[in-house]
Amino acid sequence: VPIDRESSIKAFVTIMYGCNNFCSYCIVPYVRGRERSRSPESIEKEIKDLVKKGYKEITLLGQNVNSYGKDLKPKVTFANLLKRINNVSGLDRLRFMTPHPKDFTDDVIDAIAECDKLCEQIHLPIQSGSTRLLKKMNRNYSKEKYLALVDKIKDKIPDAAITTDIIVGFPGETEDDFQDTLDVAKKVQYDSAFTFIFSKRKGTPADEMKDQIPDDVKHERFNRLVEVINEFSAKKNKLYEGRIEEILVEGTSKNDESKLMGRTRSGKLVNFLGNSEDIGKLVKVHIIKANSFSLY
Repeated sequence: VPIDRESSIKAFVTIMYGCNNFCSYCIVPYVRGRERSRSPESIEKEIKDLVKKGYKEITLLGQNVNSYGKDLKPKVTFANLLKRINNVSGLDRLRFMTPHPKDFTDDVIDAIAECDKLCEQIHLPIQSGSTRLLKKMNRNYSKEKYLALVDKIKDKIPDAAITTDIIVGFPGETEDDFQDTLDVAKKVQYDSAFTFIFSKRKGTPADEMKDQIPDDVKHERFNRLVEVINEFSAKKNKLYEGRIEEILVEGTSKNDESKLMGRTRSGKLVNFLGNSEDIGKLVKVHIIKANSFSLY
């Protein structure tokens, strides 16, 4: 089926459908079914076709990309797929989302470190820093295991930008649970985070949990979390000042059409002076200023 794509430079390619995890707040497994992986041949063919059309960057999509290939015969690991696509001639950059911390294996970390087209950006949803709440969410990892995984990633890929998803106000969340989430945010020092106030989804176990958190408490905690996240985002971005970074030029800046915009390999948004003829190309830029959400 033909796909209507918004960009002619970057494309999303679905590698699998459905999910087997049944996190207690999530409706996906009920509406999309169990995990079904596409064959590596069909994925590679789609990407080669996109490269022929001029696409420079591909993001592989799946509800839990780490589970890719477990249902195929013979089995194909996600790391195998990453290495295979890394060999596609003409492709400049490769990203993926979303991985599940419980399935993030060493061979995937090694693939990111070794494959030249794989970008050093890892989205690693924590959802909560509380081991007690993680169990209630059916996430199948602990705070300690998550932090150990982050340490392993930072050891193998020192320049990796790590982003995350966090839910505030999950049923039963105490102040101590929330402090655990703040503790993880401070220890990991995320480059950015998608922060959510818990909302019920009909048909999920969390919808029927009795100990719902009052809205005023959820909002107050949410504001405290965002303050911490933004503080570290600004500090991480500040480290880019003075550096020369490779940018994939995506188009003109949304806020200032006299400037161009693109992203670093680590996913940082950069607005810069340039020539419109550079759109779609990889260029080197000198970072002179940083704020919490973008570079200049």
